[in-house]
Formats: sequence, C-alpha cells, structure tokens
Amino acid sequence: MKIALSDLDREVYETLNLTIARHPSETLERMMVRVMAFCFNAQDQLVFCKGLSDTEEPDLWMHSLDGNLELWIDVGEPAVDRVKKASRMASKTIVYCFNTKASTWWEINRNSLEAMSASICQLQWDQIQALANMVERTMDISITITSQSAYIATEQGECEVSLQILH
Repeated sequence: MKIALSDLDREVYETLNLTIARHPSETLERMMVRVMAFCFNAQDQLVFCKGLSDTEEPDLWMHSLDGNLELWIDVGEPAVDRVKKASRMASKTIVYCFNTKASTWWEINRNSLEAMSASICQLQWDQIQALANMVERTMDISITITSQSAYIATEQGECEVSLQILH
C-alpha cells in the first residue's frame, strides 16, 4: 500500500510504502483503522505490531532510540485493565474505537478510562465501512489530515474519516 500522506496540522508530508498483514480473523474495517491510526501518528519509529497474533503487543507502537516505549496504540474496544497496563508501560497511550459498539463501550468504561492518562478517540463506523469498501490488494492512497478529519482518495473513490476525541 502506497500512501501519500499530508498531515497539515503536524506538518508531516511523506510517502509511505506499507505492507499490511491482515490476521485471518481481522476484518477489512479493523485493518483500515490500523492504517488510519498509523497515519494519524506517523513518525519515524512507529511500527505495526503482531496485533491480534500476540495479545501482549498493541496494534502499533513506537520505541525511542534508547528502547523506551514511547507510544502504545490499540484499535477496537480493549479491556480497561489493558489500557491501564499500557498507560503504565508507555509514555503515551491511544485507543481508536470504531465499530457499532464503540459508543456503548465508552459509556460503560468512561469513568475508569477518564481516570487514566490514555487518549481515547472514536472513528465513525459508517465512514470506516466506506473506507474498507475501497480496499484493493495493491493500492495508492492519498490521505490529507486537517482539523481531526482525514480526506482519503483512491482509484475506487473518496471518503472522509472524522476523529472524535473522547478523552
């Protein structure tokens, strides 16, 4: 997957050549949320992890050059204990929730999650579905990020993915 990334808010302009491995039980929607999380946080040391294949690792993480865990990113609706553990291990923790149960997950766990230093972001399910419908085996994507929205263009069409900061 080749991504022309323009993050106007952070002044990041890069061409990313990503090879994304999709776990057999992973949906296209979840895979594309991982890609969007990568783009929203693109930095030199940020990498995809084993994710669903290894429950001890997040979906993405970033270590400093001296090996300290700087950033832990989970996709979905993780258990509160997992977020708490990640918050202790990493300098910064971000959760990207996105599916039809994301709002319910947030309301049930809101008090516990707000007591932590983790950032919780929600992506709109219908927008993620529209993005997943544009996925091809090899694709060139243009992503422009500004004001908590990503504008995505592919040969299959265009869509917008909005980011709502819950905490």
